[in-house]
Order: sequence, then C-alpha cells, then structure tokens
Amino acid sequence: MPPFTRALLQITIGAYLLQMLFGRALYPWFALWPGDWLAGGSASLATIWQLVTYCFLHANLTHLALNMFALWMFGSAVELAWGATGMAQVYFTSVVTGALGQIVVGGMLGQAGAPVVGASAGVFGLMMIYALLFPHRRIVLLIPPIPLPARVFVAIYAAIELALGLFGGMSSVAHFAHLGGLVGAAGVYAVRGR
Repeated sequence: MPPFTRALLQITIGAYLLQMLFGRALYPWFALWPGDWLAGGSASLATIWQLVTYCFLHANLTHLALNMFALWMFGSAVELAWGATGMAQVYFTSVVTGALGQIVVGGMLGQAGAPVVGASAGVFGLMMIYALLFPHRRIVLLIPPIPLPARVFVAIYAAIELALGLFGGMSSVAHFAHLGGLVGAAGVYAVRGR
C-alpha cells in the first residue's frame, strides 16, 4: 500500500478510536456544522479547521469500514499514478469542496442542521480521479455483483447521489458533500491533467 494512503488510513482509524474513547465530545470541535457556517459571523471563522477535520470522524464502525475500504481501493491506485502529493491534493481538495457543497447546497435545501462527519467527500474525489485516469477498468459492485467500467460506475453513483440529495432519500447522509468531492476532484484533474 502506498505510504500516503496508509497514513490516511492510520490517522482516520486512530481518530475513530479516539471517538470510541470520548464519544460525541469531539463533534463540537471537529465535525462540520453547516448551520453554524450559514449563520456566519465569528463562529464559522473560529472553526475553519472543521472544513477538513470532519473527514477524520465517522458515525459508526460500518461508516468507517466502507470509507476505509474505498480509500484503500481508489487511493492506492491514484497515489501510484500521481504520487503522494497528487493524491493529497485530490483528497483534501475534495474534502474541502465537499464541505462547501454541503454547506451551500444543503443549506439552500434546508439540510444544514446535523453535523457532517466522514471521509466520503475525499473518497468520492478519489473515485472521480480513478474514473478519469482508468475509465475502462472494471469495478464490481458488492450488491448486486455487476462489473462496470469505472466511468460508468462513477456516473451512476453521482446520479444516485444527486437524486437522493434533491428528493430527500437517506436524509442522514450528506449527499452534497459527496457531490462536492466529485466536483473538487474534477477541478484538480482539469488543472493537473493526467
């Protein structure tokens, strides 16, 4: 496993262990609170680090496991293609654009109340870069086990996220953070290229 991907996995798993120890006491400081950002003022500026730190917290073990599996799967391939610096650019740009997507679009749709946690925006960014770098590689869905080209997989997943975000499916999921991660990664790819 490439070193930056391994480090992200270790840090995120370590953060989850801290969550197990301290419970939700870490949320006020490190989760993303879109409602506070929309309210504006010094509260949002004083917690600017939350645009990144939310990606290290997770709601439960299943949430962590799925994100870490995807981080390993897509992050390893992206890091091998672009190196640690390129992978870091994609990941953290996607995390920040995911946060901003959830704040702005989620706020416009009245979905700004709950805290946002999870590495999903970064993972979605890595999926986007994977699909752009390796569009014809096959990804096999878990349920149902159907192999799809990476570009088709990401396009379908993005469409599902958009539909769920707009029509309220799975309301506890930050769909616009996921979509923001895709947009951020596309921006990195447009600037950087292959």
